Amino acid sequence: MRAFDDLVRQGKVRYIGASNYHAWRLTRALWESDRRAYVRYESIQPKYNLVFRDEYERELEPLCLEQSIGVIPYSSLGSGFLSGKYHRGRDLPKTARAGNVQKTYMTDRGFTVLEAVEKVAAAAGATPAQVALSWLAHRPGITAPIASATSVAQLKELVGGIELQLDSDARATLDRASAWQEA
Repeated sequence: MRAFDDLVRQGKVRYIGASNYHAWRLTRALWESDRRAYVRYESIQPKYNLVFRDEYERELEPLCLEQSIGVIPYSSLGSGFLSGKYHRGRDLPKTARAGNVQKTYMTDRGFTVLEAVEKVAAAAGATPAQVALSWLAHRPGITAPIASATSVAQLKELVGGIELQLDSDARATLDRASAWQEA
């Protein structure tokens, strides 16, 4: 934290952020910053999407909201899984991420979430990617989701997801399908 503080005080860095921190680690860093009068983390970059909600929502979300920490989630579309290009019983797309998507997202839970996303997308006249991004972008405390595009058309689609406002029924459908279960 001292090195980060030095960089900010020297004007080389404006703000600092962390990636993949657990709540206990972020709490400790915030405590040290406060105790020593160092700059503090102003943002965090967790893995967070409709399929992977529990790790962020259980502990990080309340902390980030309480401490006004910006949240810039990565894997917003689950490495492309929530874009609708993966389905049960179909061949995998020819992409570098397909193998990881198969191991990580192509589960009964993942497909349940994807089916809800596709249902909401059809009703909203949107794409699955737009629905997944809209749900995420409009969650409390989310600063901006990270999603990558490989073409101008994909970029326009992603921007449409940020502009899309889901109604309460659509959000409830997605929340029910993707809710995490406490052990």
